[in-house]
Amino acid sequence: MLPRSHPDTLPHERLAALADKVRADPTLVFTKSEDSDEHGPPRRRFRLPRLPRRGLLALGVAVACTVIGLGSWWQSPAAEQAPDLALVSTSAPAPELVVNVIGEVATPGLVTVTSGARVADALRLAGGIKPGTDLHHLNLARKLADGEQIAVGIPPPAPPQPGGAQSKLNLNSATATELDTLPGVGPVTAQRIVDHRTRKGPFASVDQLREVEGIGDSKLAKLAELVHT
Repeated sequence: MLPRSHPDTLPHERLAALADKVRADPTLVFTKSEDSDEHGPPRRRFRLPRLPRRGLLALGVAVACTVIGLGSWWQSPAAEQAPDLALVSTSAPAPELVVNVIGEVATPGLVTVTSGARVADALRLAGGIKPGTDLHHLNLARKLADGEQIAVGIPPPAPPQPGGAQSKLNLNSATATELDTLPGVGPVTAQRIVDHRTRKGPFASVDQLREVEGIGDSKLAKLAELVHT
């Protein structure tokens, strides 16, 4: 009887030898499970080193933040230029003055002018001077004051004579304060006389005082000797 030949190395022994080679060189890779030395040297393949799980998580978070930041920057609108601020003037407007223009003008009455205006400006706002008006006693270049009265074409009252009787008041140029000094004429009636000549023009005669409210025949008789037109 022929001696029995020894079988090949057991499979588990071959696997153990293969495991020892892998432990010694982890880059070894066999294409088949039965690869061994007799089939040629094992092929080597490059493998990336393994990263710990925490490192992979941190790397993923960093990449995500970078992508989100770039997306936000790309989609953000361009900064708009601030509009130019309008220059605000700090200078206060010039105060207004109200003066009363009476006499020979187109529209006698109250006019409003700015501070520093002249008599000529007030006459222009009152419609201008009537043709043929005597301006000898009127200074057109004089600066105006608030509340004053400008008599156009009306001669100023004559100055009182020393030691003589009181001179008569001119109804067309006397102020309300001067008319208030007349007997029987208080501040209310004096203002009504001024308002009457402002609306209807200068008095043509003393008898026109009857048109003023509060002046009757008896009061007119007293005033006839004290006033004139």
